[in-house]
Amino acid sequence: MDVTPTTDHFEKAYVDGTPPWVIDEPQPAVVALERDGGFRGRVLDIGCGTGEHTIHLVTLGYDVLGADAAPSALARARAAASERGVEARFSDVDALDPAGLRDLGGPGGFETVLDSALFHIFDAGDQARYAEALHEVCAPGGYLHLLALSSRGPGFGPEVDESDIRAAFDRPGWEVEDVATSTYRGVVREHQSAALGLPTGDRVDVPAWLARIRRV
Repeated sequence: MDVTPTTDHFEKAYVDGTPPWVIDEPQPAVVALERDGGFRGRVLDIGCGTGEHTIHLVTLGYDVLGADAAPSALARARAAASERGVEARFSDVDALDPAGLRDLGGPGGFETVLDSALFHIFDAGDQARYAEALHEVCAPGGYLHLLALSSRGPGFGPEVDESDIRAAFDRPGWEVEDVATSTYRGVVREHQSAALGLPTGDRVDVPAWLARIRRV
Protein backbone atom coordinates (compact mmCIF):
# COMPACT_ATOMS: atom_id res chain seq x y z
CA MET A 1 0.00 0.00 0.00
CA ASP A 2 1.20 3.55 -0.74
CA VAL A 3 -0.78 5.02 2.18
CA THR A 4 -2.44 3.15 5.03
CA PRO A 5 -6.25 3.55 4.86
CA THR A 6 -7.86 5.20 7.86
CA THR A 7 -10.13 3.41 10.31
CA ASP A 8 -12.96 5.54 8.91
CA HIS A 9 -12.39 3.89 5.52
CA PHE A 10 -13.11 0.46 6.99
CA GLU A 11 -15.91 1.72 9.23
CA LYS A 12 -17.65 3.10 6.13
CA ALA A 13 -17.22 -0.25 4.35
CA TYR A 14 -19.03 -2.04 7.18
CA VAL A 15 -21.73 0.61 7.49
CA ASP A 16 -22.42 0.70 3.73
CA GLY A 17 -22.87 -3.05 3.38
CA THR A 18 -20.83 -6.22 3.35
CA PRO A 19 -17.16 -5.77 2.41
CA PRO A 20 -15.59 -8.32 0.03
CA TRP A 21 -13.48 -9.84 2.79
CA VAL A 22 -16.53 -10.83 4.87
CA ILE A 23 -17.42 -14.43 3.96
CA ASP A 24 -19.35 -15.37 7.14
CA GLU A 25 -16.99 -18.26 7.86
CA PRO A 26 -13.32 -18.61 8.80
CA GLN A 27 -10.71 -18.56 6.07
CA PRO A 28 -9.88 -22.10 4.86
CA ALA A 29 -6.19 -21.34 5.44
CA VAL A 30 -6.89 -20.54 9.11
CA VAL A 31 -9.03 -23.66 9.55
CA ALA A 32 -6.17 -25.76 8.17
CA LEU A 33 -3.63 -23.93 10.34
CA GLU A 34 -5.59 -24.82 13.48
CA ARG A 35 -6.01 -28.40 12.33
CA ASP A 36 -2.24 -28.62 11.92
CA GLY A 37 -1.58 -27.44 15.48
CA GLY A 38 -0.82 -23.79 14.78
CA PHE A 39 -2.65 -22.42 17.83
CA ARG A 40 -1.74 -22.72 21.48
CA GLY A 41 -2.34 -20.87 24.73
CA ARG A 42 -4.01 -17.46 24.76
CA VAL A 43 -4.86 -16.24 21.26
CA LEU A 44 -5.19 -12.71 19.90
CA ASP A 45 -7.16 -12.34 16.65
CA ILE A 46 -5.88 -8.92 15.58
CA GLY A 47 -7.97 -7.10 12.98
CA CYS A 48 -10.74 -9.59 13.70
CA GLY A 49 -13.38 -7.80 11.62
CA THR A 50 -16.74 -9.50 12.00
CA GLY A 51 -15.26 -12.18 14.23
CA GLU A 52 -15.36 -15.37 12.17
CA HIS A 53 -11.97 -16.59 13.38
CA THR A 54 -12.51 -15.58 17.00
CA ILE A 55 -15.85 -17.40 17.09
CA HIS A 56 -14.43 -20.46 15.32
CA LEU A 57 -11.51 -20.78 17.72
CA VAL A 58 -13.65 -20.22 20.82
CA THR A 59 -15.95 -23.05 19.74
CA LEU A 60 -12.85 -25.28 19.56
CA GLY A 61 -11.98 -24.43 23.17
CA TYR A 62 -9.32 -21.73 22.76
CA ASP A 63 -9.04 -18.65 24.98
CA VAL A 64 -9.36 -15.96 22.30
CA LEU A 65 -9.66 -12.19 22.19
CA GLY A 66 -10.79 -10.57 18.95
CA ALA A 67 -9.58 -7.00 18.42
CA ASP A 68 -10.41 -4.40 15.77
CA ALA A 69 -10.55 -0.62 15.40
CA ALA A 70 -13.82 -0.43 13.45
CA PRO A 71 -16.83 -0.16 15.81
CA SER A 72 -19.31 -1.51 13.24
CA ALA A 73 -17.16 -4.58 12.65
CA LEU A 74 -17.07 -5.29 16.38
CA ALA A 75 -20.84 -4.79 16.65
CA ARG A 76 -21.35 -7.38 13.91
CA ALA A 77 -18.88 -9.72 15.60
CA ARG A 78 -20.66 -9.50 18.95
CA ALA A 79 -24.05 -10.01 17.28
CA ALA A 80 -22.79 -13.06 15.39
CA ALA A 81 -21.34 -14.60 18.56
CA SER A 82 -24.60 -13.98 20.41
CA GLU A 83 -26.68 -15.50 17.62
CA ARG A 84 -24.54 -18.64 17.73
CA GLY A 85 -24.51 -18.82 21.52
CA VAL A 86 -20.73 -18.40 21.67
CA GLU A 87 -19.17 -16.50 24.59
CA ALA A 88 -16.56 -14.66 22.53
CA ARG A 89 -14.70 -11.56 23.71
CA PHE A 90 -13.95 -8.54 21.53
CA SER A 91 -12.06 -5.31 22.14
CA ASP A 92 -11.63 -2.00 20.34
CA VAL A 93 -7.92 -1.37 19.72
CA ASP A 94 -5.59 0.33 17.29
CA ALA A 95 -3.15 -2.29 15.99
CA LEU A 96 -0.44 0.36 15.68
CA ASP A 97 -0.72 1.39 19.34
CA PRO A 98 1.84 -0.50 21.45
CA ALA A 99 0.34 0.70 24.74
CA GLY A 100 -3.16 -0.39 23.77
CA LEU A 101 -1.93 -3.80 22.67
CA ARG A 102 0.15 -4.20 25.82
CA ASP A 103 -2.95 -3.56 27.91
CA LEU A 104 -4.78 -6.29 26.00
CA GLY A 105 -2.05 -8.83 26.56
CA GLY A 106 -1.75 -8.37 30.28
CA PRO A 107 0.92 -10.33 32.18
CA GLY A 108 2.70 -12.74 29.86
CA GLY A 109 1.03 -11.65 26.63
CA PHE A 110 -0.52 -13.93 24.00
CA GLU A 111 1.11 -17.18 22.93
CA THR A 112 -0.51 -17.03 19.49
CA VAL A 113 -1.42 -14.00 17.39
CA LEU A 114 -3.50 -14.36 14.23
CA ASP A 115 -3.45 -11.69 11.55
CA SER A 116 -5.85 -12.49 8.73
CA ALA A 117 -5.68 -9.70 6.13
CA LEU A 118 -4.50 -6.84 8.33
CA PHE A 119 -0.76 -6.49 7.60
CA HIS A 120 -1.34 -5.97 3.89
CA ILE A 121 -3.39 -2.78 4.40
CA PHE A 122 -0.39 -0.95 5.91
CA ASP A 123 2.14 1.12 4.00
CA ALA A 124 5.82 0.23 4.45
CA GLY A 125 6.33 2.54 7.41
CA ASP A 126 3.27 1.25 9.22
CA GLN A 127 4.25 -2.35 8.51
CA ALA A 128 7.39 -1.72 10.53
CA ARG A 129 5.42 0.08 13.26
CA TYR A 130 3.00 -2.86 13.37
CA ALA A 131 5.82 -5.34 13.88
CA GLU A 132 7.12 -3.22 16.77
CA ALA A 133 3.65 -2.90 18.30
CA LEU A 134 2.95 -6.64 18.14
CA HIS A 135 6.23 -7.30 19.91
CA GLU A 136 4.60 -5.70 22.96
CA VAL A 137 1.77 -8.22 23.09
CA CYS A 138 3.19 -11.53 21.83
CA ALA A 139 4.74 -13.66 24.56
CA PRO A 140 8.39 -14.72 24.20
CA GLY A 141 8.40 -18.01 22.31
CA GLY A 142 4.95 -17.25 20.92
CA TYR A 143 3.94 -17.14 17.28
CA LEU A 144 2.36 -14.70 14.87
CA HIS A 145 0.53 -16.32 11.94
CA LEU A 146 0.08 -13.76 9.20
CA LEU A 147 -2.22 -14.29 6.19
CA ALA A 148 -1.84 -11.54 3.58
CA LEU A 149 -2.85 -11.07 -0.05
CA SER A 150 0.02 -11.77 -2.43
CA SER A 151 1.24 -9.44 -5.14
CA ARG A 152 0.92 -12.43 -7.46
CA GLY A 153 -2.85 -12.06 -7.21
CA PRO A 154 -5.41 -10.35 -9.48
CA GLY A 155 -5.79 -7.18 -7.42
CA PHE A 156 -8.64 -8.34 -5.17
CA GLY A 157 -7.38 -5.97 -2.49
CA PRO A 158 -4.15 -4.54 -1.07
CA GLU A 159 -1.25 -6.88 -1.83
CA VAL A 160 2.28 -7.41 -0.53
CA ASP A 161 5.42 -9.23 -1.59
CA GLU A 162 7.11 -11.88 0.52
CA SER A 163 9.95 -9.39 0.88
CA ASP A 164 7.58 -6.89 2.55
CA ILE A 165 6.78 -9.39 5.29
CA ARG A 166 10.43 -10.30 5.82
CA ALA A 167 11.54 -6.66 5.85
CA ALA A 168 8.93 -5.62 8.43
CA PHE A 169 9.92 -8.38 10.86
CA ASP A 170 13.66 -8.25 10.21
CA ARG A 171 14.30 -6.71 13.61
CA PRO A 172 15.32 -7.75 17.12
CA GLY A 173 12.66 -9.81 18.86
CA TRP A 174 11.26 -11.53 15.76
CA GLU A 175 12.33 -14.46 13.61
CA VAL A 176 10.53 -15.18 10.34
CA GLU A 177 10.52 -18.98 10.26
CA ASP A 178 8.48 -19.49 7.09
CA VAL A 179 6.56 -17.64 4.40
CA ALA A 180 4.48 -20.11 2.38
CA THR A 181 2.10 -19.66 -0.52
CA SER A 182 -1.55 -19.91 0.46
CA THR A 183 -4.97 -18.60 -0.60
CA TYR A 184 -7.41 -16.05 0.70
CA ARG A 185 -11.16 -16.36 0.09
CA GLY A 186 -13.37 -13.38 -0.64
CA VAL A 187 -16.68 -12.45 -2.23
CA VAL A 188 -16.67 -10.72 -5.61
CA ARG A 189 -18.29 -7.30 -5.42
CA GLU A 190 -19.66 -5.34 -8.35
CA HIS A 191 -16.60 -3.14 -8.72
CA GLN A 192 -14.34 -6.23 -8.87
CA SER A 193 -16.39 -8.39 -11.24
CA ALA A 194 -14.89 -7.25 -14.55
CA ALA A 195 -11.28 -7.40 -13.35
CA LEU A 196 -11.73 -10.89 -11.89
CA GLY A 197 -13.89 -12.19 -14.73
CA LEU A 198 -16.43 -13.54 -12.23
CA PRO A 199 -20.06 -12.68 -11.45
CA THR A 200 -20.84 -10.45 -8.51
CA GLY A 201 -21.48 -12.56 -5.40
CA ASP A 202 -19.23 -15.46 -6.40
CA ARG A 203 -16.57 -16.59 -3.97
CA VAL A 204 -12.99 -16.49 -5.15
CA ASP A 205 -9.74 -17.88 -3.74
CA VAL A 206 -6.85 -15.57 -4.55
CA PRO A 207 -3.09 -15.99 -3.95
CA ALA A 208 -1.87 -15.16 -0.46
CA TRP A 209 1.09 -15.57 1.85
CA LEU A 210 0.92 -17.44 5.15
CA ALA A 211 3.87 -16.47 7.34
CA ARG A 212 4.96 -18.09 10.61
CA ILE A 213 6.89 -15.60 12.72
CA ARG A 214 8.32 -16.41 16.16
CA ARG A 215 8.71 -13.91 18.99
CA VAL A 216 12.21 -14.43 20.38
